[in-house]
Amino acid sequence: MIQTLKSRHQLIHQSTNLIMLIEDDMDHTELIIRTSREHAIPNQIIHFHDGQSALDYLFRGNGYCDPAFSPRPQLILLDVHLLGRDGIDILRTIKASDELRMIPVVMLTTSATEQDIMNAYRNHANSYVIKVVGFEEFKELMDILCSYWLGRNQGLNYPDAN
Repeated sequence: MIQTLKSRHQLIHQSTNLIMLIEDDMDHTELIIRTSREHAIPNQIIHFHDGQSALDYLFRGNGYCDPAFSPRPQLILLDVHLLGRDGIDILRTIKASDELRMIPVVMLTTSATEQDIMNAYRNHANSYVIKVVGFEEFKELMDILCSYWLGRNQGLNYPDAN
């Protein structure tokens, strides 16, 4: 199941792996959603167009107070260049939180600049992946990402704090 949160009170099914996507480019968003839909590991994507609304969700503010409606994702896919607060700032905020820092954050971006890569790893990104051009190549990339981060990687399941 794939969804973009349009209402702050939509129930998210907890029977699948939850991926948080923070991406402001709708073409990239659609490509990520399309390729993830076909993956063998069940997943649900919650999409945020900007970093601030994603942080509201993660820190349970601004209407996301109920953990039943804002469960923790197993993986965060974060673009580097976002409108408003950039991805490195969002990453820094997530990794500074005792409650959130163990959620894997994969920087999924078109930027291949050494400065962006260095900034991401200095701020504790778990991975830095450059988006590839072409549907088949992108589908393969998403398959690898989902297989590793949702299948092979041993993540932590910790209870949600109220």
